[in-house]
Order: sequence, then structure tokens, then C-alpha cells
Amino acid sequence: MNVKLLYFASLADRAGRGAETRDSAARTPRELYAEVAAAHGFAFPLERLRVAVNGAFVDVDRPLADGDEIVFLPPVSGG
Repeated sequence: MNVKLLYFASLADRAGRGAETRDSAARTPRELYAEVAAAHGFAFPLERLRVAVNGAFVDVDRPLADGDEIVFLPPVSGG
């Protein structure tokens, strides 16, 4: 399945990009995050992230579909 991933803040810094299209066998955001965390060396545990699929916040075990856009949002502080 082909999915589009968007990265923000420290995840974008670590991945060296703000977005990527990925061919993946992951069935859920949980599985997909494990895959991209290993590929990019993400240190955040999934429990600390928010996950959105196609613009809506979702549970990490929601099934993914071909063409989905997934966003992993790390905690961000501003000031």
C-alpha cells in the first residue's frame, strides 16, 4: 500500500524532510510508526504522539488504506 507521511517539528528534523511517500505493508498507524521510527531513528515513543489520518485524529490501531495521508505529531512547545 502507498501512503503519504507528513512530519513536523523534531520528527521532520530527524527525517530530514517534511513529507515522504512510502510503500508499506503496515496495517495501522502503530505498525507504520514502528517502521518509520526504525528507518529515521525517531526517539519519541508512540504514546507521546498524536496521529492524524486524512486530516482527522485517530486511534493508533485504526486500519490504514492505500492512499491515506498520515501525520505523526510530536509534542511541541512554543513561546
